Amino acid sequence: MPARSGKAVAPSRRFIVSNRLAWVEDELMEIRESQEQSSTSLKKRPPLRRGKISPQLVVPEHIPRPSYVGSNIPQELSSLRQVHSAEGIVGMRAACKLAARALDFAGTLVKPSVTTNEIDREVHKMIIQAGAYPSQLGFGGFPKSICTSVNECVCHGVPDSIQLQTGDIINIDVNVFLNGYHGGASRTFVCGEADESIKHFLKAAEECLEKGIAVCRDGVNYKKIGKKISKLAYFYGYYVVERFVGHGIGPIWHSEPLILHHANDNSGRMVEGQTFTIEPILTMEKTETVTWEDGWTTVTADGSWAAQFKHTVLVTRTGAEILTKV
Repeated sequence: MPARSGKAVAPSRRFIVSNRLAWVEDELMEIRESQEQSSTSLKKRPPLRRGKISPQLVVPEHIPRPSYVGSNIPQELSSLRQVHSAEGIVGMRAACKLAARALDFAGTLVKPSVTTNEIDREVHKMIIQAGAYPSQLGFGGFPKSICTSVNECVCHGVPDSIQLQTGDIINIDVNVFLNGYHGGASRTFVCGEADESIKHFLKAAEECLEKGIAVCRDGVNYKKIGKKISKLAYFYGYYVVERFVGHGIGPIWHSEPLILHHANDNSGRMVEGQTFTIEPILTMEKTETVTWEDGWTTVTADGSWAAQFKHTVLVTRTGAEILTKV
């Protein structure tokens, strides 16, 4: 093609562009082949089923409880946008640090034959020994101290007696209430060994979270988070679950703003000192979600697997501090 100056574009430059395009096409082809192989292997696995739920664990009386404990009705979303003073930021950092440590500990417990009941019990023990309350316990009647979402479970899985198997994936969501502040994080772990397609899927899901966080800073529109996440998920050939969102967090566990992880036109801008969660869920196939009769466990309608990663972030003038990063 002639350049505007009338000179031909150098052949070497055409090669560079061509090679870049070829690399992208090769990458996408590998992803698609990997997904097809993965879909075939996953269809052989039995669907997720409900196991036996052990009795609710006890929290010592001296540990302060969130205000919703004792009510089986979830609190309505607060319209308060939680922007913190220097003292509040110290409180948030402490709560988030504990949540991150507890999540790391939970990951060490993910092994074949271990039940999610057992993971819940050990993480519960760690949280109360630190003088904190597990935020999930008693929220809207939720019977456990953490959420454990296995394979096709999108989120809010209730720990039970079903044993993990080699090749399973499990998202563990840990939230704590410490000295009047909530902090939360989640990560999807592999039980034993998994094939390359699953590893790629989890890597893509975590990268989507990282890219969403990277756009955050004082004055930025919230909608940029969803735009960045959905664009990257689409590139990798995966899908963002639109039904579940991030949210403001602090002394109140769930508040405005709602953080949408898909492309959207919502207005509103981030403010320095504000804290909220970013927690995208990706699925391997485009599918609807279905909630079980327990009112919590939500799975993909077609049995395709899901992965979620979550952090609590603090908006700063120049970016975002990841409070739940170990």
